[in-house]
Amino acid sequence: MAQRRIPMGMGSMGNMNSMIKQAQKMQADMQKMQAEIAAKEFEVKAGGGAVTVTLNGEKKISAIKLEPDIVDPDDIEMLEDILVAAVNEALKTVDDYSAAELKKITGGLNMPGMF
Repeated sequence: MAQRRIPMGMGSMGNMNSMIKQAQKMQADMQKMQAEIAAKEFEVKAGGGAVTVTLNGEKKISAIKLEPDIVDPDDIEMLEDILVAAVNEALKTVDDYSAAELKKITGGLNMPGMF
């Protein structure tokens, strides 16, 4: 069976160039967005506001603040649980924010491995 060749006219090349330019713009926009998110600071509270976690868009924690009344030497487990919940919520906040910003650029296109 003979293979059929589909001729690529100048219109096809123009469309290809347009797609390449769009992909390059999207890539530049994503790099800019990633830099902006990395520099952004997020603050999350847990335990009724007794624990505050501050981190940046690269998920690096810069501070954890505790209200004095949350520290009970007889109930360290509760404090540990609240700290874990606060850190997990802070990480989720960065992920959710990053996904929303990415969606603005990609128009909802699923781009595996981005965030």
